[in-house]
Amino acid sequence: MTDVDVAALAKLARLEVSKEELATLEKEIPSILAFVETIQKAAGESEHEGDGLRNVMRADENPHESGVYTETLLSAAPEREGDRIAVKQVISRRKS
Repeated sequence: MTDVDVAALAKLARLEVSKEELATLEKEIPSILAFVETIQKAAGESEHEGDGLRNVMRADENPHESGVYTETLLSAAPEREGDRIAVKQVISRRKS
């Protein structure tokens, strides 16, 4: 496996990466790529024998009026903020 130039990849992806993060990624990326290669080998080749693609969506013949179930759904949520379900923040925003 060849070495990965993490700094060049970060620049191409327009990502700001600190020197500490670069050092960590340079150690982690080869093992990640090796794992992906292992998965690809295990997956093997399979031939899908089907009659092609088909639409599995049903026609919406009896649509309900918009907002009919909003209050019922919101009352079932653990937390809410006004007319929205409140969820835990997963990704933090970095201030520039």
